[in-house]
Amino acid sequence: MNERSQHHDSRQKLFTLLKERAFRRGRITLASGRESDFYFDMKPAMLDPDGANLMAELILQQLQGVNADCIGGLEMGAVPLIAPVAMRSVDFGRRLPGFFVRKAVKDHGTKKRVDGADIAGKTVVILEDVTTTGGSAMDAVKAVTEAGAKVALVLSILDRGEGAADLYAKAGIPFKSLFRAEEFLAAT
Repeated sequence: MNERSQHHDSRQKLFTLLKERAFRRGRITLASGRESDFYFDMKPAMLDPDGANLMAELILQQLQGVNADCIGGLEMGAVPLIAPVAMRSVDFGRRLPGFFVRKAVKDHGTKKRVDGADIAGKTVVILEDVTTTGGSAMDAVKAVTEAGAKVALVLSILDRGEGAADLYAKAGIPFKSLFRAEEFLAAT
């Protein structure tokens, strides 16, 4: 099987898994404060062995050719993605240590906002489970920039298509997603 058809096969498997475990219809208030009649709860898929493996593989395929030293993102959405991607990165011929950005600084211990790999002077990729307006991952972008890192890319598992791409374009930050909400809406 060539690389392109393997990518398509992995993407299709993950799409099916997300459709079964993450995609739901019903009224909900999103992190952005917006209301929606559908939502994605990625945790059951991210914490599933097959889901974690497929997401890590597809993320690392997207990162081929992207200059990055570390991968991370804002707690909690990115945390289940970071370890599998870091672990699988060696299978893709590179080492991508992970880090995460706390929403608030701890009042004990190291009191760091960015925890894990030392990112000062490094180029990083910010991971996100679901992007709507892009505000959550932009918090992570600001925190890692303040910690002395440069952001090469914001990569989301799923983009709801409600402003994130525009937000990052205006900020001059490359943005990609593995899936778009409209793919799931069209499939149900």
